[in-house]
Amino acid sequence: MAGPYADEEEEKPLDPNIEKVRRKLIRFMGINLGLLFIAVMVVVAALVYKSRSAVAPKQPASELPVPSGAPLAGDIVLPVGARVVSQSLSGNRVSIDAELADGSRTIFVYDIAENRMIGQFAIRNR
Repeated sequence: MAGPYADEEEEKPLDPNIEKVRRKLIRFMGINLGLLFIAVMVVVAALVYKSRSAVAPKQPASELPVPSGAPLAGDIVLPVGARVVSQSLSGNRVSIDAELADGSRTIFVYDIAENRMIGQFAIRNR
C-alpha cells in the first residue's frame, strides 16, 4: 500500500526550460562562491603582510651602544640652584623632578640616545 506522498517522492523530469535556468543558477552560484573565496584570501593575505611588516620599535636604553670598558657618560644641565627631588628612567628617557631656586617645581625630560633635553614642564597649583 503506497503512502499519500508516493507521487511526490518520485522524481519527475524537469521541463527543458526550467533545467536551463537551474544550470545557470548553479553556474552563477559556483562563480560567486569562487569570487568570495578569492576575496577572503586577499584580505587574509593583506592582514598577514601588514602584521609582518610592522615598524620595529626604537632601541631600548639597555641596547644603546656602550663603549667597552667604560660606562656611558654625559651632562644633564639644570638651572642654577635646582635641587633634584626624584628621577625616573623609562627606555632611553630620564625624567627629573627638580625644585628650582625660587621654590617652584619642574619636570625635565632628557633623551639619553640623542643626548639632549627634550622637554621641560612646570608644575603649577591652581
